Amino acid sequence: MWRRTYLFLILVRLYFALSPSYLHPDENFQGPEVIAGRVYSYPVHLTWEFTSDNPLRSSFPLWLIYGLPMYILRWIWEGLGKDEAPPYVVFWTLRVLMFVLSFVLEDWAIQELIQSPHQRRVSILLVASSYVTWVMQTHTFSNSIETLAVLWCLVLVGRILDDKKHSGSFASAVLSFLFVLGVFNRITFPAFVLIPCLKLLPHFWRKPLSLLAMILFGAFTASIAITLDTAFYTSEPLTWTTLLLNPVITPINNLKYNLYTVNLSNHGLHPFYQHVVANLPQLLGPAFPLLLFSYRKTLRLASAASGILILSAFPHQEARFLLPAVPLILSSIRWPKRPMRVWIAAWIIFNSFFGILMGIYHQGGVVPAQMFIAQEQRNKVSHVFWWKTYSPPIWLLNGKNLNCRTKDLMGMSGDNMVEELLQVARCDQPGWTDMLKQPVGDVYLVAPWSATFLDQFHDLGNPSTIRLEKVWMSRNHLNLDDLDFAEDGVWATLSRVIGRRGLVIWKVKKECGGKTSQ
Repeated sequence: MWRRTYLFLILVRLYFALSPSYLHPDENFQGPEVIAGRVYSYPVHLTWEFTSDNPLRSSFPLWLIYGLPMYILRWIWEGLGKDEAPPYVVFWTLRVLMFVLSFVLEDWAIQELIQSPHQRRVSILLVASSYVTWVMQTHTFSNSIETLAVLWCLVLVGRILDDKKHSGSFASAVLSFLFVLGVFNRITFPAFVLIPCLKLLPHFWRKPLSLLAMILFGAFTASIAITLDTAFYTSEPLTWTTLLLNPVITPINNLKYNLYTVNLSNHGLHPFYQHVVANLPQLLGPAFPLLLFSYRKTLRLASAASGILILSAFPHQEARFLLPAVPLILSSIRWPKRPMRVWIAAWIIFNSFFGILMGIYHQGGVVPAQMFIAQEQRNKVSHVFWWKTYSPPIWLLNGKNLNCRTKDLMGMSGDNMVEELLQVARCDQPGWTDMLKQPVGDVYLVAPWSATFLDQFHDLGNPSTIRLEKVWMSRNHLNLDDLDFAEDGVWATLSRVIGRRGLVIWKVKKECGGKTSQ
């Protein structure tokens, strides 16, 4: 029975991996967006983390996780005698890759970490039935890669400690590689592996050859990572002088940035208990009370606890920062014995709800909208304005951003947004005085259907300065950032955001002044 259940849950995970939900801009702008501009000729947008004088993000894990598949895909495409692979093919390839990594590496690690067959089956089912696994682990988050690195560090620590006959030099070398990869991927990584690494100290005392292998291979891996980052962030050809005198060490830059609260205030400050009181319940749902009352004292749980406590010391706290803790906790709790059916029903309802919400509808129209715009004729669209959505992935435009300007107006008021449109919109009728000043292509506005402010501009009976014409629409889009309970009330807000769910692409035209003589 459990095998059939597990197979079903794998199919559910694959379904959500192939759903175009958009959980956070970082899943693109800290990963595929960066590497796609190097592997292909796609013009891309680099965020401040990659363009500052002291860059915070390393290219080393990005080349390994996304760069290699992109190069292989480009090689296959060229072998077929075609131009470079279109972005939508690369996008879905990376989603399938993340599904495979989650299915193979995450589930395999859980198998290795738990000795009892019964506990192993229960833990695998819990992890496989979590919406965090369905949705977040199948997206291109650095947190998803961090989760796999943490799990396999624990696996290797267990192998080293269990093997009393050998020095464990090979496993130590692989562990050092994973440690360097984890640190260059996210600076939070050491918080989750601190206690497991401390468990190795007696082993290293008894078998120093294992420690030597770990240090040497770790230094070698770190030197490769620093070389790649220095070459990535240096505009001129890399030289030994640059590498020795001005190396780019992104984990140090990242740590320095996050040690100052004034820097973190730009991203939002939270109380120290945010992770425990809000983020963990959001990720675990009915499993959260079991963490307090029904758990096993395992190295996995200690690893999760150390990560949560250390990350709680930093005032900027997002739920996805705790992704590595989720499989560690779920594999360490016990199902309740008395109300088991009630708890299982609650677990199914919780994960089904958040799986559908986050895996299908959350900003679900952004990626399809970009793919639609990418299919438009090259000179048809000159400007695309995005309002009340997450920042769109520029690399999905398939090079059309050379002719089409994308501008994000996410937090702008409605009146200011209209002023932005008026500056570039074309006249609604031919023959007006400013005809020669109009842009060559059309102007598009991408906005949620729930933005009722726009109703006045597509109502033909209501005269206005701009006119909106619907070009495209996806109903699988919910804009949770548009919830305004204080002003509109709970029911009115939910009716608007849910009842009018969807993302619309509007063609924008404006009413102009006097006509030219005919």
